[in-house]
Amino acid sequence: MSSAPKASERVARGPGMRGGPKFAKPKNTKQTFTRLLKYFKPYALTLILVTICIIAAAEANVYGTAQLKPIIDDHLAPMAKFGATGEKWGAFTLAIIKMGIVYALGAVCIYIHSRLMLRVSTGILYDIRTEMFKKMQRLPVKYFDSHTHGEIMSRYTNDTDSMREMLGQGIPNLINSLFRVVSVFIMMLILSPALTLITVVMLVLMIFVVKTLGKRSGAFYKKRQAALGVANGYIEEMTEGQKVVKVFCREEQINERFKKLNDELRKAEAGANTWASILMPIMGNLSYIQYAITAVLGALMVVASLKGDYPALLTLSVGSLVTFLQYTRNFAQPITMMSQQFNSILSALAGAERIFALIDEEPEADEGSVKLVNARLDSTGGLEEVSERTDVWAWKTPEGELTRVRGHVVFNDVTFSYDGEKIVLDDISLYAKPGQKIAFVGSTGAGKTTITNLINRFYDIQQGEITYDGFNIRDIAKDDLRKSLAMVLQDTHLFTGTVRENIRFGRKDATDDEIVKAAKLANAHSFIMHLPNGYDTMIVDDGENLSQGQRQLIAIARAAIADPPVLILDEATSSIDTRTEAHIERGMDELMRGRTVFVIAHRLSTVRNSDAIMVLEKGRIIERGDHRELIAQKGRYYKLYTGAFELS
Repeated sequence: MSSAPKASERVARGPGMRGGPKFAKPKNTKQTFTRLLKYFKPYALTLILVTICIIAAAEANVYGTAQLKPIIDDHLAPMAKFGATGEKWGAFTLAIIKMGIVYALGAVCIYIHSRLMLRVSTGILYDIRTEMFKKMQRLPVKYFDSHTHGEIMSRYTNDTDSMREMLGQGIPNLINSLFRVVSVFIMMLILSPALTLITVVMLVLMIFVVKTLGKRSGAFYKKRQAALGVANGYIEEMTEGQKVVKVFCREEQINERFKKLNDELRKAEAGANTWASILMPIMGNLSYIQYAITAVLGALMVVASLKGDYPALLTLSVGSLVTFLQYTRNFAQPITMMSQQFNSILSALAGAERIFALIDEEPEADEGSVKLVNARLDSTGGLEEVSERTDVWAWKTPEGELTRVRGHVVFNDVTFSYDGEKIVLDDISLYAKPGQKIAFVGSTGAGKTTITNLINRFYDIQQGEITYDGFNIRDIAKDDLRKSLAMVLQDTHLFTGTVRENIRFGRKDATDDEIVKAAKLANAHSFIMHLPNGYDTMIVDDGENLSQGQRQLIAIARAAIADPPVLILDEATSSIDTRTEAHIERGMDELMRGRTVFVIAHRLSTVRNSDAIMVLEKGRIIERGDHRELIAQKGRYYKLYTGAFELS
């Protein structure tokens, strides 16, 4: 069959064989951050309180340190010089208690803003994941054909996790550090303008280091996030395909491909961590140098103040020096912390770019305005719309006109290509009258499945027209179009849940009795009742606890419960043995009665009773007719049926 380029092929044959993933150029970081801010709006009041607590905590730290000067100059120094009395010890104790209260208030503020920011960050991530998942449901099928599942999952896990760290810790610590730096600088300027000049020189040097190293690490963080997504996609794909890998003994080749992907991730991660890791030691050493210079010059200024023959600008008390040195430590620490948070923020913004790239993907276009509604026949034989479910469906135009759904599908000169270059269907014309069973046979890649994909509008045609009961399917709303169709695919997918829930997936309002009836119709009831808990048996890992044939029977029951006007069977019985197929043939006939049915099958015994059989080759219909007519023609179908030619 023909299909769009698979994401697995893109990973396995692309980056795996050519040295690793190709990274897109990073987008505007400022623009990404600005866009991220919109998610903060619902939490504006909480964020104001968080900011107040952050500022209060920062100022408490600065103010608490400022108490060292009066404690030393007003209490300890006089007590050491003139002796300690009970009154002086009391005053000293009160000063210590005052400083302790200030620090305690700061600790309380830190606790409050940490708890509040945790609530904000989890809320924002909830909103982002919700928007991502909602957008993902609106993306066209071709998006999932061109992106691996692991790469998409990486955006929900790795990228959102980096954003969680930024929101919960990075931004609060950055704000706290910023206010501490500003407040400490002001206090240092008050204590000693001369020593503050040294701090300014070191500050300029630190900013230059942060800017230079941050720019380099930022580029590697973006590469790391991209490489992580590609590697996860490959791992996820190989995990799903382990049986195939082992059957064909491709372990060594798969390992080699993964080594290349893993090496790209290692290089990107090593680059990001290298620049991030050297930043802290450099900043630490600069702070030590600043501390040493400040201590030496400060000590000289204390000596000068004791001599009393130097300008006040160049003198300093012991308490002022101790406080200033503590501020020097406090000044370097938040700058170092800011540099660390800067790397965290860069990593988060790299993840945010990838998240926004998914959110910005073009949604599946739907210009259709014709709706599918429940209807009933009135006394004159006309149609009227009703809210409850009936056995009658109708198309409703924007003008309110109702047309009964018959299942009359027509292809007029349809030409289609997945990539705009290679033609998959070439000037196809066919029709299916209401209630007819139309079968497609042909070699793999002939275009059989593509036809059914076009009926569902998973892809849109480039030329020609497809009509459904006289309406161009482009004029029918996609949701309503797909509600009128049910598909049973060769590759069935079952969801984690009970058997009952998987069958009910075809129609959410189906009753338990209707579910049992649909299962009996698909000949699934018997094996379901032999399961440990019957219809309440849990299905896990895409039905790994069931055989492939049992999965397909449940998929057939799921289609039966939907009760659509048009049914598409894409190799629906390929995994069912001929004996089981014979048992369900009567049920399938009942399921198909009164419906337009499109059947794709390699097993020609399943299409003999079709009203029309289309033989496709290289995107063209080379033969058409019923079984007897095609046998009489003694063409390709005759050779296929008699075994003179085999499908590939």
